[in-house]
Amino acid sequence: MTENDKASSRLTVADRTPSAAIEVDHLVKDYKQTRAVDGISFSIARGSITGLLGGNGAGKTTTIAMIMGLVLPTSGRVRVLGHRMPEESADVLGRMNFESPYVDMPMRLTVRQNLTIFGKLYAVKDLTARIAQLAGDLDLNEFLDRANGKLSAGQKTRVALAKALINQPELLLLDEPTASLDPDTADWVRAHLEAYRKAHNATILLASHNMLEVERLCDRVIIMKRGRIEDDDTPDAIMARYNRATLEEVFLDVARGRSNGAAREVVR
Repeated sequence: MTENDKASSRLTVADRTPSAAIEVDHLVKDYKQTRAVDGISFSIARGSITGLLGGNGAGKTTTIAMIMGLVLPTSGRVRVLGHRMPEESADVLGRMNFESPYVDMPMRLTVRQNLTIFGKLYAVKDLTARIAQLAGDLDLNEFLDRANGKLSAGQKTRVALAKALINQPELLLLDEPTASLDPDTADWVRAHLEAYRKAHNATILLASHNMLEVERLCDRVIIMKRGRIEDDDTPDAIMARYNRATLEEVFLDVARGRSNGAAREVVR
């Protein structure tokens, strides 16, 4: 066993603690001749907000899909809230949720009808009151009884967030949560996510191309490139390591191969 293998083994054992909301252990996903995810490992503590960054094809979406149990890994293991995925997904799916503005809900149903269906899927108690609370929190009342297909892109994004919060999840997986929102509304949504995380000690894994959003929200950033982890640290530490003032500048350096020796694979 090499020194790297020994270190990885030690880290994997150390990461299996009750505080971990997500544990990814040497995860690999192959699609025919393409390796979408190439042996990544990391552990995310409960109550934290982590940004998952990378260009198109970096492996972010595939990683999230394996964490959710929607895609089977070629090899490696995933644990979510202490349960193996997808083998024990029935024990954990009700405690997590996912939001992406790129995944549409049924267009002919109203916002209220969509939220009612998802609420019943999650067996939400006092569902009518929960929908009313979310409508007030996310400013949905004006179009609560409008068909989803007749909403603007920004309105659909707010509805998608309401769907993601319907069951008050312990773990929230977000894909571009403020896409198509104007700056004021986007700032308001970010503040709501921060407040929700603090109020419920929720864990958030956030995939985003909005670097300012990631800098504001995230305690930690994992940067992926070609299926591997390129860097993993706090936003400030990563910017300092690359000698850059913003995460956007770091992102461009990584995407264009201008790491100047700063990039390194980090396994937590």
